[in-house]
Amino acid sequence: MRRSTKFTLAAAAVVILISTMSFSRLIKHVFSDKEEALSAPTTLEAAPAKSLYDFTVNSLTGQPVALSQYKGKKVVIINTASKCGYTPQYADWEAFYEAHKDKVVVLGFPANNFANQESGSNQEIASFCQKNYGVTFPMFEKVDVVGTNQAPLYKWLTTKSLNGWNEQAPGWNFCKYVVDETGKLTHFFASGVKPNDPAFKKAIGI
Repeated sequence: MRRSTKFTLAAAAVVILISTMSFSRLIKHVFSDKEEALSAPTTLEAAPAKSLYDFTVNSLTGQPVALSQYKGKKVVIINTASKCGYTPQYADWEAFYEAHKDKVVVLGFPANNFANQESGSNQEIASFCQKNYGVTFPMFEKVDVVGTNQAPLYKWLTTKSLNGWNEQAPGWNFCKYVVDETGKLTHFFASGVKPNDPAFKKAIGI
């Protein structure tokens, strides 16, 4: 067999392996517990090193937003995507926000970490959300929610030594973190959980 043929076969094998790995990850997500919920223990081993209010993030238009402005409200943080099976949840969370925004704020963080389902620019994301779902809750610039370039906010949300108890990172798009009125992380909810879920409603207090 000629060297070029061997090289072609080897390259094909690598592509198949990568595709299989990606497919395996997708299958693992599909059959995983999409309604997983975690809550902070009654007593923490150590006090959180930071709170939500220590972070400033950029809006979709690039303006810095200090999250300390949300003191006194519960906060729901969601990693969003425009081409996901869970994308229609934008409508659910917008309706929830409109009904409860006097006490609860929803913050959306677009991320392209899962199956390339948020590949657009910040401007394209803003247009998509407004045009298709009439989103009015605060949306922020696209970030990495997992991996080596994980955004500082998501580093806090997923690091026990920083938030006091949780190490659960997003496993897919539309995972939710709940923060209380004092800036402490209290709950994690997986992708399939919607605002009408009893466990979520209990966490929010509605």
